[in-house]
Amino acid sequence: MHLLKSTQHDHAIPSEITPSGVYQQRRRWMQALAASAAASALPGQARAQTARPGKLAALASEKSAVPGALVMDKLTPYADITSYNNYYEFGTDKGDPVRTAGSLKTRPWTVAIEGEVKKPGTWDLDALLKLAPMEERIYRLRCVEGWSMVIPWVGYPLAELIKRVEPTGNAKYVQFVTLANKAQMPGLSSGSLDWPYVEGLRMDEAMHPLTLLTFGLYGEVLPNQSGAPVRAVVPWKYGFKSGKSIVKIRFVEKQPKTSWETAIAQEYGFYSNVNPKVDHPRWSQATERRIGEDGLFAKKRPTLMFNGYEAQVGQLYAGMDLKKYY
Repeated sequence: MHLLKSTQHDHAIPSEITPSGVYQQRRRWMQALAASAAASALPGQARAQTARPGKLAALASEKSAVPGALVMDKLTPYADITSYNNYYEFGTDKGDPVRTAGSLKTRPWTVAIEGEVKKPGTWDLDALLKLAPMEERIYRLRCVEGWSMVIPWVGYPLAELIKRVEPTGNAKYVQFVTLANKAQMPGLSSGSLDWPYVEGLRMDEAMHPLTLLTFGLYGEVLPNQSGAPVRAVVPWKYGFKSGKSIVKIRFVEKQPKTSWETAIAQEYGFYSNVNPKVDHPRWSQATERRIGEDGLFAKKRPTLMFNGYEAQVGQLYAGMDLKKYY
């Protein structure tokens, strides 16, 4: 088994001062220690689900494909990332997925490619894992409710898969469909959304090098409650745009309706870019609370335009009214 290599960065960071091997080993040890300590404080049922599922058997590339895009903020501890989740298929409370997602079966797993592509078909998970070199991307995750995390995801640009399936000229959007299995997902009985959960991106958003097809975090296999075994990560958008436990990727000509648009269109638009100037109808988006930093009473921080990725993605929306296309 190949273990994930540490990613090198293009700008001055501690690993360029301390020898890289020493720095990375120390960083991993400190992160594991922090996660272990946090997990020990969780209730027994939650602690059982935060047990790490194992190393991701893939090699990392040497550098991020987007220089300067990696976040240098303090990482959110593993235990916080995997015990505070939005995943309605396993319950609407933030603590539900860690308690109930153990029922999800992630092997065998396939992803169907459908629609406006020259090479439709079905990809086995192992084939997807081998499609392109993996790399670690440290991204901010900003959720619409006002909380955020900093997560070391592991994956490769979604563009790698898109190029292989060869979209036709009619493919203007990419739609993601999440598994909907009542036997494995107790939240499906709630009727909170129309299932299966669907999300979508414009083709240029899907092809952007920041958009990841993701298989792990902290160098390990994705836990079930984090969207195992394969999910999208679109870091400049609110977290619900990043489809989890993907079973279908469809290429379509017309803008697809997403689950949250269907449920509450006035609150959740198709684009869902992080924009502190556009309030949610029921709360402000101007500030956020970083999970893992001094609990509920931590001082909030200002929300960054496009979640801090404006330099990388702002040009995608040049000339658009971002209050209208929210």
